[in-house]
Amino acid sequence: MKIAVCVKQVPDSWAQKKMGASGNLDRENVDAVLNDLDEYAVEEALRIVEAHGGNEEGGPHSVTVISMGPARATDAIRKALSMGANSGILISDANLEGADALETSRILAEVIKNSQFDLVLCGTESTDARMSVVPAMIAARLDWAQLTFAGSVTVNADAQTVSISRVTEAGVDAITASFPCVISVVEKINEPRYPSFKGIMASKKKTIETKDLAAVGLSAEVHWSQVVDATERPPRAAGVKITDDGQSGPLLVNFLVEKKLI
Repeated sequence: MKIAVCVKQVPDSWAQKKMGASGNLDRENVDAVLNDLDEYAVEEALRIVEAHGGNEEGGPHSVTVISMGPARATDAIRKALSMGANSGILISDANLEGADALETSRILAEVIKNSQFDLVLCGTESTDARMSVVPAMIAARLDWAQLTFAGSVTVNADAQTVSISRVTEAGVDAITASFPCVISVVEKINEPRYPSFKGIMASKKKTIETKDLAAVGLSAEVHWSQVVDATERPPRAAGVKITDDGQSGPLLVNFLVEKKLI
C-alpha cells in the first residue's frame, strides 16, 4: 500500500502577513513552517500503515510526502520525514511562482499519477490561502473517488477499500470507496506526533527527490487567477469608553444601534 501525503510550506500562523511587490504573499521575510493542517494528514497516513504492519524500509507499505514550492520547502518535507514518513518529492520551478489552486492541483495530480499511489491524503486547507479546494481538484484531475472532511479513516487493504466518517455542518456521513482515492482529513481526526530525536536524525538520511516542470513532464501555464492589487488593513480605531454615571444604558443602546448589532 503506497500512500502519498500532499503538504505545503506556509508562513507561520503567528507571523504578520504582507503582500510582496510581485502581488504575491511575501514568504521570504517570515518564518516558514509545515502547514498545521497537513500534519494531521501525515499522522493519519502513518497510523494507517502502522495498523497494517508498518512502513519499514523495503516493506510493502510506505508514506511519501509531496510538496510544491521553493527550495526551502524541503524543510517542511523534512518535518514530515522526522515524524516517520519514508521519502519526499519536491516540485520546484521558478515558473510556478504564484501558482493558483488550479495550477497546483494540475502539477500534484501529474506527480501522483506517475507514481501509482493507492491513497492520497491531504489536510482540509492551507493556512495561507484557506481555499479548501485542492484535494477535490486533484481527485477530479485523476478521476479518482474523493473522500473529504474525514473525521475517521478505516482502510481494508485486502479488499482495497477505505471508509470514512465525513464531518459536515449537517452531521456525519459514512462513505466508502475503492482504491485509489483522495482523502482530506479534519483537524479533530487525531493528534499529530512530535518528532523524536531518533526520527529527526533518521530524517536526515531519507531521500527528497526534487523535480522541475520538465522532470514532471509538464510545461508552465498562465495562472488562471492572480492578485492585481492589495491594501493593508487600516489600523484599529480607538474604542469608545463609557463612564457609568447612571446614563450608560442609553449610550450603550445607541452604540449597538449604530453598529447595527440590534
